[in-house]
Amino acid sequence: MIKVLKPGLASSVQDLGREGFYHLGIPPSGALDQYALRAANHLVGNPAGAACIECALVGPELEFVQDALVAVCGAQMAVLVDGREQRPDTSFAVRAGQVLRFGFPTAGARAYLAVAGGIDVPEVLGSRSTYALGGLGGFQGRKLMAGDGLAVGVPSGKGRVNASLPMALRQALGGEVVLRVVPGLYYHRLTEAAARRFFTDAWTVGSEADRIGYRYKGGGALSFEPREQPFGAGSDPSNIVDSCYPIGSIQVPAGLEPIILHRDAVSGGGYAMIGTVISADLDLVGQMQPNQQARFLAVTMDQALEARRVYKKRIGCLERLFG
Repeated sequence: MIKVLKPGLASSVQDLGREGFYHLGIPPSGALDQYALRAANHLVGNPAGAACIECALVGPELEFVQDALVAVCGAQMAVLVDGREQRPDTSFAVRAGQVLRFGFPTAGARAYLAVAGGIDVPEVLGSRSTYALGGLGGFQGRKLMAGDGLAVGVPSGKGRVNASLPMALRQALGGEVVLRVVPGLYYHRLTEAAARRFFTDAWTVGSEADRIGYRYKGGGALSFEPREQPFGAGSDPSNIVDSCYPIGSIQVPAGLEPIILHRDAVSGGGYAMIGTVISADLDLVGQMQPNQQARFLAVTMDQALEARRVYKKRIGCLERLFG
């Protein structure tokens, strides 16, 4: 059992998500940084998709009621057990009665705390992930709160203290981020100048960024080609007749601030999608802090598929190393 003394800013239980229900309006949820969650689980001997605690910007304060093997991957946040700092991307033991705390992140936005045995909350539609907007999954369908008690599953016995990620498999976070984008179904609605400016301007993450979407500010306003809006579309040029939203799609309400929809996003709506961040870069989006700078880079579908192959190869290296 793990007792939540302080919940942090937006801590929640997440695994790799619930696929197959987006057509019913239920998003996949799951870790915003899928690689970090996998890595933390491998370090403690869990299956790659075991449920962890996702810690956003301000981590929780946790009292361990039982001995546990723990690892934290993702954002660079100091992890302290009874005041003693632990090595990053490395498994360590926590004894019953000890308290684990986090420092503020120096790079990245989300850390993933894995416990040998996984966080044992009920599965909902095949996943333990929290979808707070719908009150689904995780711990009582919500973010963690002070006083919550999280059960821990039975460890596999494969984990060991001081298992560590090789430097080549650790994430490089911080600085300006380049996000690769496949221009989308409604990209042609932008004027030529706006389409060019979207990919040349620098953008910064807004403070509103969360699991539903990341809003970017600071670039120039984007204009759309004039047209007579069809029946069912709104009056703004960025409006369309409702359409499906893929995870990673980029909408620009009123042409002002791009929003990248992430793993808790609604499945459709009435804003034109000018592009989609490729799947291999979605982890990077989830690790961006408010005011961090990004640029968008246009890529082809073939380039996106090659990036996905490289990403999966890296995951394969994790699995071979700790399998």
